[in-house]
Amino acid sequence: MKGLRIYQVLLPITLFALLCSQLAVAEETETENETASIPVEELRLFAEVFDRIKSAYVEPVSDKKLLEDAIRGMLSGLDPHSAYLDAKAYENLQVHTSGQFGGLGIEVGLQDGFIRVIAPIDDTPAQRAGIQAGDLITKIGDESIQGVSLNEAVDKMRGQIGTRVTLTLMREGIEKPFELTLERASISVTSVRHRLLETSYGMIRISQFQNNTAEQLTRSIEALKAMGELKGIVLDLRNNPGGVLQAAVQVSDAFLSDGLIVYTDGRLPNSELSFSATPETAAGDIPVVVLINAGSASASEIVAGALQDHRRAIVMGTDSFGKGSVQTILPVSVDRGVKLTTARYYTPNGRSIQADGIRPDVVVEDARITRIEETAGQLRERDLSGHLLGEEHAETNDEADEMLGQRDYQLYEALNLLKALNILRSDKG
Repeated sequence: MKGLRIYQVLLPITLFALLCSQLAVAEETETENETASIPVEELRLFAEVFDRIKSAYVEPVSDKKLLEDAIRGMLSGLDPHSAYLDAKAYENLQVHTSGQFGGLGIEVGLQDGFIRVIAPIDDTPAQRAGIQAGDLITKIGDESIQGVSLNEAVDKMRGQIGTRVTLTLMREGIEKPFELTLERASISVTSVRHRLLETSYGMIRISQFQNNTAEQLTRSIEALKAMGELKGIVLDLRNNPGGVLQAAVQVSDAFLSDGLIVYTDGRLPNSELSFSATPETAAGDIPVVVLINAGSASASEIVAGALQDHRRAIVMGTDSFGKGSVQTILPVSVDRGVKLTTARYYTPNGRSIQADGIRPDVVVEDARITRIEETAGQLRERDLSGHLLGEEHAETNDEADEMLGQRDYQLYEALNLLKALNILRSDKG
């Protein structure tokens, strides 16, 4: 302990000695390349501010806290996704990608000093409470979180299972902030679900990209095939906030037999990567419609962009989120790291996802439809006296289609598009 205290006392002295030596070198060295010179004034300013805080702040502040906060500020000033990961945040990141963690089930980002909801995760307290993509979280409990770092806000929302927390939210179209109280739960995410929409047409919903997502996707495709002839798949990526890059590549590969899936470009040589499809595909040539919206981000945009560029699927819905940057976790100690944006994603045709997002081939806004009742007394052929009898026809799914249209209009339109594609295919056949 005594040695530790000596180290802490010497730390500011060492810091100032280092800064002073850098200043001396900078003042004595002349260089033709100004961009390569040491920022003398900025280093002097940092040393001055550090000294003022140590001597004049109302309460004593440890050197460790000041230096860690300086690192946090340095990274948060770059972009909303770069961050310093202390021991707790570093552990939380590893747990999150494994698919089980505690909290509310919200994927969030930073916007204008507030926490913005990218998407609620399926079957979690956040989704059940009605939290929507695009909501701004202004308070957690009684505490305003404007200016709070993303990691700190996430820590405040997490807590012991069964405890409750109140979020204050702002939503477009609602004038005043409103509150929602949620109960924390163990978040164990099943990233892939599937079901038949009707005979021969299935839906696969991917809520998040995790390490085992591609395996779950393959099982879902095989399960749908086992139910009978599969004529089309709706791949639902709405409100999918992303996740593991390799999972996005593997999911794309399940629908593609060749060609580039995604590539990255950055300043470092090891940030330039490319991923291509393998000949084996789980889905074969089954028609696919991909559904996206403003909550579709990162890995889900990679999948949508790859299938769109290869004309393997028709993308339907609304513009995606536009998170097309690569974050690399760089360990800086045994239990700490830096999450740093090191590259941008590009689709096979060279389109940058960053800020622009993926634009659907067919724009379908989220809406609700209601049936218009037929005019009373309107006659049809079958109502005429002495009409000829028609041939027997199979039962239709009009009632089921109407219910789907009322529940989920975008999914309803995706199903109709799949049917149209199959009509064209059968005509060509």
